[in-house]
Amino acid sequence: MNAKRRLLIVEDNKRLAENLFEYLGEDKYELDYAADGLTALHLLASHTYDVIILDIMLPGVNGLTICRRIREDLNSSVPVLMLTARDSIEDKTQAFDNGADDYLIKPFHMKELELRIQALCRRRQTNNDCITANNIRYYPGTLTVKRQDQSELQLIGYAATIFEALIRKYPDYVTYQHLSTDIWGHPDGDINVIRTHIYVLRKTLKNTYGQDMIKTLHGRGYCLDPA
Repeated sequence: MNAKRRLLIVEDNKRLAENLFEYLGEDKYELDYAADGLTALHLLASHTYDVIILDIMLPGVNGLTICRRIREDLNSSVPVLMLTARDSIEDKTQAFDNGADDYLIKPFHMKELELRIQALCRRRQTNNDCITANNIRYYPGTLTVKRQDQSELQLIGYAATIFEALIRKYPDYVTYQHLSTDIWGHPDGDINVIRTHIYVLRKTLKNTYGQDMIKTLHGRGYCLDPA
């Protein structure tokens, strides 16, 4: 029998936390809980998790700071799913810039949350094969991009999922539905969220390699443009 996935739920709303434990607990997942940022950081320093469900507005240390410290201080690529009532594109961009993998707006359906958790878990089941496109090499096992003799770039979160989809399809384009399926496990995901992920990935690649490497095909999707 496969071991249950271990999740950390960081949420200061006690009623919501209880609902999450009721829905995700029992035979589905092994769950840990933190009601504030400091407790969450303590647990993260001493335990390993498959997915972190993280509220943004927390007492002590907020969720954005926790997410950034997971990436920078702990050097961890564990998937982080943000829960928040903030729904502006600026808020989403800030979350992804701090290392979030996914962003779910309150209120939400528990089934959608579970589907997103499953998609995040699948993303971690990668191998170490090298995928090439022109002068670009990508290693799914380490989420690392290499370009000739330039700097290596390690991707995190859905940026890695999207880049892998783009490089596997190169020189063809990837549809919105394809990306949605890779990210959430179904083809009907929020196009605006996909666009936000693309924006963050595009900016990361440009900051590292000095050029825009993703081409938008309006109404169809995106393709990698490494030349």
